[in-house]
Amino acid sequence: MHEESWDRTPIEPQSVNAPLSRAAVFLVVTIGDSPEAAARARSVIADIGGLVRAVGFRDLDAHLSCNVGIGARAWERFGQQERPAQLREFFEVRGPVHTAPSTPGDLLFHIRSERGDLTFELERLLLDKLGDAVTVVDEVQGFRYFDARDLLGFVDGTENPTGAAMARSSLVGEEDPAFAGGSYVVVQKYLHDLTAWSALSTEQQERIIGRTKADNVELDDVPGERKSHKALNTITDANGVEHDILRDNMPFGRPGAGEFGTYFIGYARELWVIEQMLRHMFVGDPIGSYDRILDFSTAVTGSTFFVPSNDVLEALDD
Repeated sequence: MHEESWDRTPIEPQSVNAPLSRAAVFLVVTIGDSPEAAARARSVIADIGGLVRAVGFRDLDAHLSCNVGIGARAWERFGQQERPAQLREFFEVRGPVHTAPSTPGDLLFHIRSERGDLTFELERLLLDKLGDAVTVVDEVQGFRYFDARDLLGFVDGTENPTGAAMARSSLVGEEDPAFAGGSYVVVQKYLHDLTAWSALSTEQQERIIGRTKADNVELDDVPGERKSHKALNTITDANGVEHDILRDNMPFGRPGAGEFGTYFIGYARELWVIEQMLRHMFVGDPIGSYDRILDFSTAVTGSTFFVPSNDVLEALDD
């Protein structure tokens, strides 16, 4: 068990543990091959705090924030002598029916606010500063949907840790002291087949998810029946200790284009916890009994990043 007292740490994390916002932008970019491109990207992200303040002062109550995640390839190109212990590329997870693909990504910008105009303005200025040093490979505008539901109609993020457990589950501690206060983050974009999903009865949907749809009450798995999405995402180690992650998923969509989805973003103290969740979902637990939600939700992206503490982030440009 992790016993640190996070409320006394002098390390300043990025806003990993910020509350669920009304609007969000998920921006993934790759960095150009030249040393100049890497240097420009490194300089911009080291000063991201100044850019957030420049936009956010317009409405402090809107709580504008931006977490910067750095991929394994970018970390090497930034010339850092040390690297986070578990930082690695996202590995494709190929199951018997469905696959979690691995897609390119050097930097992740997770922008959040209570106002969509502020997230828009920060993204605009950020990309202007990065210029031709980067190429946008994925850009999603998320929104809060009713009472924090996904487009499948279920409340999302119910199992998130709260209080002191939130920091213990999401922030690196004394096991990797050079990167304490940082967090591993995995992002995936899922596209939903809402027509097929809507053809199921509410009871069938609830058995797949593992919760009631109307009031979000946890359901017990039925003996002999395949595990629910909830059960497959419950991770315990060899000692029977349960490990949590912090999710900040957001719905997105373009009805005119027939696009409806969920952007999964999971922050974790230990990357293996998210990786194990994905193996359970796509390969199955037991093997072959994959997550039935994947028959209706297709993963089209997958990338891993490390979100360093503000201290480490700002030092990148020293």
